[in-house]
Amino acid sequence: MGQSVRTLAYGSWPSPIDAALAAAHDGRPEDVGFVGDEVWWTAPRPTEGGRRTLVRRRADGTQESVLPAPWNVRSRVIEYGGRPWAALMTADGPLVVFVNFADQRLYAYEPGGGEPRPLTPLSPVGGGLRWAEPQPRPERGEVWCVLEEFTGDGPTDVRRVLAAVPLDGSAADDRGAVRELTDDRHRFVTGPRLSPDGRRAAWLAWDHPRMPWDGTELIVADVGPEGVLRDARTVAGGPEESIAQADWAVDGALLHASDRTGWWNLYRDGRPLCAREEEFGGPLWKLGQRWFAPLDSGLVAVVHGRGAATLGVLDPETGEVVDAAGPWTEFAATLTTHGERVVAVGAGPRSAYEVVELDTRTGRARVIGSPHEDAVDPAYYPQPQVRTFTGPGGRDIHAHLYPPRNPGCVAPDGELPPYVIWAHGGPTSRAPLVLDLEIAYFTSRGIGVAEVNYGGSTGHGREYRNRLREQWGVVDVEDCAAVALALAEEGTADRERLAVRGGSAGGWTAAASLTTTDVYACGTVIYPILDLTGWGTGETHDFESQYLESLVGPYAEVPARYAERSPTAHADRVTAPFLLLQGLDDVICPPAQCERFLARMAGRGVPHAYLAFAGEGHGFRRAGTMVRALESELSLYAQVFGLHRSDIPTLELTE
Repeated sequence: MGQSVRTLAYGSWPSPIDAALAAAHDGRPEDVGFVGDEVWWTAPRPTEGGRRTLVRRRADGTQESVLPAPWNVRSRVIEYGGRPWAALMTADGPLVVFVNFADQRLYAYEPGGGEPRPLTPLSPVGGGLRWAEPQPRPERGEVWCVLEEFTGDGPTDVRRVLAAVPLDGSAADDRGAVRELTDDRHRFVTGPRLSPDGRRAAWLAWDHPRMPWDGTELIVADVGPEGVLRDARTVAGGPEESIAQADWAVDGALLHASDRTGWWNLYRDGRPLCAREEEFGGPLWKLGQRWFAPLDSGLVAVVHGRGAATLGVLDPETGEVVDAAGPWTEFAATLTTHGERVVAVGAGPRSAYEVVELDTRTGRARVIGSPHEDAVDPAYYPQPQVRTFTGPGGRDIHAHLYPPRNPGCVAPDGELPPYVIWAHGGPTSRAPLVLDLEIAYFTSRGIGVAEVNYGGSTGHGREYRNRLREQWGVVDVEDCAAVALALAEEGTADRERLAVRGGSAGGWTAAASLTTTDVYACGTVIYPILDLTGWGTGETHDFESQYLESLVGPYAEVPARYAERSPTAHADRVTAPFLLLQGLDDVICPPAQCERFLARMAGRGVPHAYLAFAGEGHGFRRAGTMVRALESELSLYAQVFGLHRSDIPTLELTE
């Protein structure tokens, strides 16, 4: 017999998707790579302290975790990290080189051959020595990588160079044994990509105040027989041209993704391969991200699209792209190839991120790792809608709408659901259209969600991205409010039960929305930026330390604007209840931001809660933290929206 359908108010529906289930499915596989014929990747372990492990898929399809707890394969270079591992197959089996999160040292490991052995030393200065994008060069007895070295105790006392680390461990206690391949003339560099003949190296570089999506340089150098980089020269890029990635084709041609036309398109030795108004690249938040990968046949595997990212194969001769068939509509910026095989990480509206292999000879794509398994009946998943709304001045605003959905419940006639507007982080990023059990946690209970890819988001060209230049706290806030009000006006959402929610840069947008609009009944603000002046004058890490120069304006020229837009400066305007969530180890958006804001809120009579989590940084990784955060958020909405929920602890709100 079918399930009986009950009539219950929106927001009070029972759901099998609890916070623990959502937490267990948080995170995704990343950093895919071939080791011989095998495919390896990193994977999250929320119930193991939030570490990331290295997964090995053998040729027979069996899988195993290469490193047991507490080893945590994760780099802190530029704080957001970079590719943390590489491996090669030797006569004795695989040799793995990886970064361990706890001490940020580079280690070598031979599975089954004893404990990992350190390759790099510790440094007592500031944040120490950090490494990313390791590339073993066994013929030289070295691993080439990016070195981030702190020269003082301040977050911006840092230099970055390309370096060669001995594989024999001789640098484990000797910084002088690390050979620097470049000088530190550029503030930021990516790992070198070697040409097929090993005679040239290519990498990206950029400098403050630019972010990599503003302008980067593509540098090529000759590699001498003694392993020295010579005659480094800039061959593409500039202050207003973002090169997102570079690599070499099998015949030695240089490939790169540039947005010189307003869209990240692919070029081969400077010649456009497929001129389209869509993206074949993206914002470089982590060193080693890959949106394209050359194949031995001369074809190029690509992740491309407009407002989405599809896996395809580009023919450089014709400019045609053939997309992989399958249920995946969104692919992450991680790709690897071997022969004619392509491995990527894809997801869709009804499946979480999976490791996918495409055989370009047959066109067949299949899941080979981290397969999505429905933990509940998929009828509890939301059915998203891709929407475009009209904002101030008639501008387009892209959004994903997730209406309430539960096979066992309907709402009383005439009732409209509450909706939460989600503002993504970045802000130079976007919300992908994929199955997210955090969203399903709310929609299956009768609370709608709208993810807004506000002006400034990626995926829609440079012009859309540049809408946020000097307009952060204005355009993002306006666009989120426009979507919220449009949903109410069209009869989709209850005007009196709208909330705003975001983390990091999205936390800024949520807080700024509460101080500058009366659209929302409450808000959830997660590891946010709240005080621009403090954040932009030494309170954050080096990578984003001058991000506000483009998002808000040069501080030396418009200091008043920094105070004018900061939620902390206008805490007296907040009248809606809110929940503030913060990791105490966060060096990107430090707890001091929340503490100053709360000091301004003290005694004002606005119900609120502040939950701070020890051991958590920028982005919660531990299952217990994620459970408490999600249940507390739901409790806030229940109290403000008048929902009956007896299945979660009641969040204590103070005034």
